[in-house]
Amino acid sequence: MRVSVDLLLGAECLLAEGPRWDAAGRRLLFVDIERGELHSFDGSQDTVLQLGAMVGACAPADDGDVLVALADRLALLDGGTLVEFPWPADVRANDGACDDEGRFWVGSMALDERPGAGALYRWDGAELVEQFDGVTISNGIAWWGDRMYYVDTPTNRIDVFSCDDGEIANRRTFVTIDRGSTDGICIDDDGGVWVALHGGGAVQRFTPDGVLDRTVELPEELVTACCFYEGSLVVTTRGHVYATDVGVGGPPAQPFRSAAPSDAGPTSAR
Repeated sequence: MRVSVDLLLGAECLLAEGPRWDAAGRRLLFVDIERGELHSFDGSQDTVLQLGAMVGACAPADDGDVLVALADRLALLDGGTLVEFPWPADVRANDGACDDEGRFWVGSMALDERPGAGALYRWDGAELVEQFDGVTISNGIAWWGDRMYYVDTPTNRIDVFSCDDGEIANRRTFVTIDRGSTDGICIDDDGGVWVALHGGGAVQRFTPDGVLDRTVELPEELVTACCFYEGSLVVTTRGHVYATDVGVGGPPAQPFRSAAPSDAGPTSAR
């Protein structure tokens, strides 16, 4: 059955990514990577903040602030730089999200997308720990119970790890995609895994057992990410933001557990 997909926000982004529903702040957060913008949509107005650098991901913080993964550092909008990333200038942050304990996980990729130049890291508010390297385009990441789902885009897979208190192990293939390229992911209230198909013009849902059970067609080919927002599935593309009722809801974004105030200056990578 074909479902209705509505334009939620004609943002005219260069590369909209990483939507996160901030339940406490009643706002949908997402980034425009290439313009270096953080968007905050309250249901009627889209507020845009220029960050002065490419930005790979964002997450609400438990104190009302917003965490952003800039090209070369993690920062809070109101608290300044938290940690600088340990990679060269031709590598930048890409997708990231918080686990159930509020730790922020973020991956990287080379600007020229050369194979194996990226890695995945975990930031617990005190220490940035590399989880593994050899990644090309670190992308979607999400948790459900004792599972962590993860995407390295060129593999066209969603992988799954066993996860226990921030420690991951036993990486294996969850599903392999044959339409477009795997991009951002999210989890619904029934444990279903939704994946954006970049170049595939759709999002697909897989059951917890890895069975494809739904495809939602989008009016654009370059679909980037998805999340749940007040009962609807929100989908970002390179240009716009869409919403659709898929008959199931999903949890809001897990907030970042705020770290101690930083001595750094304003949030900028310039």
